Amino acid sequence: MPKVLRIINRLNLGGPTYNAAYLSKYLAPEFETLLLSGMKSDAEESSEFIVEQLGIRAQYISDMHRSINLSKDLKAYREIKKTIQHFKPDIVHTHASKAGTLGRMAAFACKVPVVVHTFHGHVFHSYFSKSKTKFFIALEQYLARKSNAIITLSPVQQNEIVHQFKICEAEKAIIIPLGFELQRFSENMDEKRDAFRKKFGIAEHELAIGIIGRLTAIKNHPMFLRSMAQLKSSFGKKVKGVIVGNGEDYHNLLHLAQSLGLDCGTAENNFTGDIVFTSWIKNIDEAIAGLDIVAMTSFNEGTPVSLIEAQAGQKPIVSTRVGGIEDIVIENESAFLCESENVEMFCEHLSAFINSPERRKAMGQAGHQMVMQKFSRQRLVSDMQELYRRLLQSKQ
Repeated sequence: MPKVLRIINRLNLGGPTYNAAYLSKYLAPEFETLLLSGMKSDAEESSEFIVEQLGIRAQYISDMHRSINLSKDLKAYREIKKTIQHFKPDIVHTHASKAGTLGRMAAFACKVPVVVHTFHGHVFHSYFSKSKTKFFIALEQYLARKSNAIITLSPVQQNEIVHQFKICEAEKAIIIPLGFELQRFSENMDEKRDAFRKKFGIAEHELAIGIIGRLTAIKNHPMFLRSMAQLKSSFGKKVKGVIVGNGEDYHNLLHLAQSLGLDCGTAENNFTGDIVFTSWIKNIDEAIAGLDIVAMTSFNEGTPVSLIEAQAGQKPIVSTRVGGIEDIVIENESAFLCESENVEMFCEHLSAFINSPERRKAMGQAGHQMVMQKFSRQRLVSDMQELYRRLLQSKQ
């Protein structure tokens, strides 16, 4: 039985954890998998419950963190090498940037037969200075040359990796979209909706517009808040904003919302306000059931899981046109898209949904049909099995 060592940056809520967890669980019995994870930051919500519910026991690298720290990174690299020497994998498969750098360097040093890396997003724009970005691109180009396959999650992302940033040649880049267990987003939705709205003080006559994700600069929550301020002036109490998540920008966003004339609902005031800050919600299907429209305002995205889940829950979407978003929605059929920072167009799209329950329903149904076909867990596992077999055969 071939062995796979799967290495992930950290177990925080998001697409990479689901991807690594499902592959660790469902590639058996053909492949034996060991899951190795770095450490999440205190500002992030843990996703350990995802792997635990699947009966997977991850091993942790205590010195591998999201931020760069040369001393700790060197210790993490040595720990990964020790794990490789003990486990003796046939394949090392890394997920996201830090795991991809340290994990692949260790795999090359240990002469692992097959090395695969998945880009869940990238840091090649909107994250760092030009000089740092140039360094990271050069590093990824070097790692890709020595890797056997580079997995991207969508055609848009593949175009960025291959043509825009020239990380690897087209022949080495394989598109394997994410896959999920999406049935729960269609089950008991009325019951979940009532419970969510009761908990967070959302009246039945109010249209809840939600944004889901870490409260950090790249997600551009200020655009969402400015949009909600405009909608409040147009629709008053008919609309309510819901911010699901937490992070380092929490207090800055509270202050911005207040400066825009928006009352903030938090746990301290029983979530009473124009904008509700729910913090993290593990059972995200309950949140999606309680929302009427799902929004995204990011400057950069890989394949945002929240938009796949929103469509599985038959919710229409308004989003910025960035990263791989165009590959996971059907523009003008399941989602309206606009350019980053175009608050006026963003508000026009939201207003179109607010004024038409029929359009919300039709576009929600269109998205549901698409994601149930394209983003199933079974398809993900089948695609990865086929790639692993081919790569191992080429080494024999």
